[in-house]
Amino acid sequence: MAHTDIPNALAKIEAREKDVPWYDPEIGKKLGDSARELLENYSRVPAAEVEDHVYRIRDEAWKVFPYPCIGGFRFLDLAISFSPSYPTILQRLKTGNENFFDLGCCFGQEIRRLVHDGAPSSHLYGADLRPEFFALGYKLFRGSSTLQSTFIAADVFDSSSPVKDLEGRIDILDAGSFLHIFDYEQQVKVCKRIIETLRARKGSVVLGRQVGNVVAGERVHRTNEAQSMFRHNEESFRKMWVEVEMIEVERRSINEIHGSDGRAIRFSVWRE
Repeated sequence: MAHTDIPNALAKIEAREKDVPWYDPEIGKKLGDSARELLENYSRVPAAEVEDHVYRIRDEAWKVFPYPCIGGFRFLDLAISFSPSYPTILQRLKTGNENFFDLGCCFGQEIRRLVHDGAPSSHLYGADLRPEFFALGYKLFRGSSTLQSTFIAADVFDSSSPVKDLEGRIDILDAGSFLHIFDYEQQVKVCKRIIETLRARKGSVVLGRQVGNVVAGERVHRTNEAQSMFRHNEESFRKMWVEVEMIEVERRSINEIHGSDGRAIRFSVWRE
């Protein structure tokens, strides 16, 4: 069993306590220009009310489950729009001939970014283990009457879940801040599920970001004492995708530090 490095973590998580390192009481600089622009112009939240609106939804989500991405406002990153592949992906989606799937979509923030940038919402799908986040996404971004995207409550390891209906239909899949929450064996299983959803043709792509390490290996899982999480370096990440037969891997380090040897990474994995 891998043990969390936070004293009494399980009790604090179950009680939804905020006295943990991954709950930020202040939003600080995490409300960037992209997120603010989306909330003001897509969601029509008045500029003076944006921060209070975000705080309110964040704390409602914390009561659902206190994930680090919730406590740390990481859902405001809108990471897909900073991918080097984003301009290409957006143009492909604007044709109306391709489908996008956000695995572990949380509030559906990446989907709203795509819609605001011109992608047809009916071709966008999102899945998350906790459907409560979908309702909170509609509260955060509003506009529930116009969004035609499909949100699916599913466990990625359940082969009979509604995600099965997407098999062979997805052209672009986003797995942002998702793979790194699992150990290596689980990540391989997720990658195989991802491949099953992708259209079997050259150009189908998986992209995302995650926490990596200079030295690959299992690490302490801060919010789940029952399992570890595997952090990749470039060699181990490429090896995993080769193992599941997705060969062309682009892995890009970005300038963000996680501990003494941790690094945030962006990646694109293309089907050949």
